[in-house]
Amino acid sequence: MKKSDYLKEHKIDYVDYKDVDTLKKFLTPHSRIQSKKRSGISSKSQRAISLAIKRARFMGFLPYITR
Repeated sequence: MKKSDYLKEHKIDYVDYKDVDTLKKFLTPHSRIQSKKRSGISSKSQRAISLAIKRARFMGFLPYITR
């Protein structure tokens, strides 16, 4: 069973690094980026999300690690 693409389902064209609530959906409890296989999104969306998460971490919106 194939998972649906979250970004296409919610009609999100651009992944913004300031949208922390959306980005948190793609993080594990230890603040690691989920794999494409687990999140069920396309490769293009996965690259955009990972870039946005890395930018948000650099700007201080998201933590690098959580315990």
